[in-house]
Amino acid sequence: MRFLSFRAGFFTNAWTAGVLFTAALLSLPIIVISASVFYPSADIWRHLAETVLADYVGNSVVLMLGVGAGTLVLGVGPAWLVTMHRFPAGRTLEWALLLPMAVPAYIIAYAYTGLLDVAGPVQSGLRAWFGWSYGDYWFPEIRSLGGAIVMLSLVLYPYVYLLARTAFIEQSICALEAGRLLGCGPWRNFSRIALPLARPAIIAGVSLALMEALADYGTVQYFGVGTFTTGIYRTWFGLGNSVAAAQLSAFLMLFAFSLVMLERYSRKQAQYHHTSTRYRPLPERSMQGWRGVFAFSACMIPVLFGFLLPGGLLAVLAMQSGEAFVNREFLVLVGHSVTLALSATILALGLALFMLYGKRLHGRASTGFAIGLVGMGYAVPGVVIAVGVMLPFGWLDNTLDAWLKTAFGVSSGLLFSGTLLVLLFAYMVRFLAVSLNTVDAGLSKIKPEIDEAGRSLGLSPRTVLRRVHMPIMRGSLFTALLLVFVDVLKELPATLVLRPYNFNTLAVRTFELANDERLVDASHPALAIMLVGILPVIVLSLSISRSRPGYEGSPRN
Repeated sequence: MRFLSFRAGFFTNAWTAGVLFTAALLSLPIIVISASVFYPSADIWRHLAETVLADYVGNSVVLMLGVGAGTLVLGVGPAWLVTMHRFPAGRTLEWALLLPMAVPAYIIAYAYTGLLDVAGPVQSGLRAWFGWSYGDYWFPEIRSLGGAIVMLSLVLYPYVYLLARTAFIEQSICALEAGRLLGCGPWRNFSRIALPLARPAIIAGVSLALMEALADYGTVQYFGVGTFTTGIYRTWFGLGNSVAAAQLSAFLMLFAFSLVMLERYSRKQAQYHHTSTRYRPLPERSMQGWRGVFAFSACMIPVLFGFLLPGGLLAVLAMQSGEAFVNREFLVLVGHSVTLALSATILALGLALFMLYGKRLHGRASTGFAIGLVGMGYAVPGVVIAVGVMLPFGWLDNTLDAWLKTAFGVSSGLLFSGTLLVLLFAYMVRFLAVSLNTVDAGLSKIKPEIDEAGRSLGLSPRTVLRRVHMPIMRGSLFTALLLVFVDVLKELPATLVLRPYNFNTLAVRTFELANDERLVDASHPALAIMLVGILPVIVLSLSISRSRPGYEGSPRN
């Protein structure tokens, strides 16, 4: 017995220690960035303050305000319409509204630049139609801060739509019916009952959209808009000052963490619960005539401008190129991208299972805190993580190289920096939260009695996880795999900074070609990223539709 007790205690401590070590390792970039504020670099800050710092701050704030307003308008209204109403093509638009999520912001920016620029078909058509010359007319400048706000809103509103729709699906029908009995019409029911009840979810969605907007590099760089992300990149690679780049990153991280705190505060202050354990199907008010046309148009506009139009433009450009869509270079890019995304996906899923199952087994506050700390990585922009990863691994390489030269007279070169290992590490810091949240949702639905039943049959914890839990929550595991895969496939800033020399992915190649004004050539890899992202989006939409308690009894089935 003493041996068994010692073995169980050792196993518990080893698992907990493993979770804490993993969390500490993945938190290293955030700690490094936070610590950078204590390094003196007054000269470079004086230079930045006199030249571009005001633009970085001002543009970042305006970008956040604009994207926040845009995603609210595009996300909340359509979520309410498709959830509570029946109108032409409403069922199709339920999942189609998520499609822009599959499109990286920089790709939609390239597509609209090709369409709306001076040499694009829209302005060329206007000049030919009215006999104008360049400069005779006013046309909105796509490569501007306003253009960046529109582009980011079109691809980031699904975050708001996703969480708002989930909140509307799970709302109590009793509250809405009570409002109707008190004389509230459809609009007052929405604005005075449904919207306040869904407020925490909507704020969470807007916070996610704003974090993605802050993290964006491809769009703002392509449009020439100076924000914190472009400033970090220029300070590091243009001015060659890693300390100032890290300090700028710390300021950007402060913005991101403020959004996280705002989102958590909103959830804490507003908690709503069902007062009944009985669930009824959603009412689905029928909208005919002009109301049906209005509802269809309101839901179709985001899909049209966020997915169909840019996707169609890229398809036309790809056909105009006259080159085979699949050639050797394209296959190499696909191979690199898929290999990298698959490796990161499997690693993220394995780490999420390891950490969450450790928390389930031993339930210590320290493991819960460590997992929460790792989850914060999703709020940190990719370029910030890249800076936070490069500094410690660069130091490690230089230290090891110096020691080997001194002790043995040989040089080790760069063993870590600029390798796929470092890139995968950065992906874990950035995207492990996606896997953690999804796996946690699946694991929390399994009753603890199942664990006890498995252990009473003589199964070890690892066997219970492999043979009992994983088959039960295979849906959550599959969703986690798809979400991380697509996120890694689209990721640009961290890949751009940390990839090995002469190693390109679809995202990086698209950025390089578009940056060289070769939009036609960029259309091939851009289309490939969009097409790969569609399947996870549809799977996500189906899982949301089934999320309402009592769904099995719904007549919608």
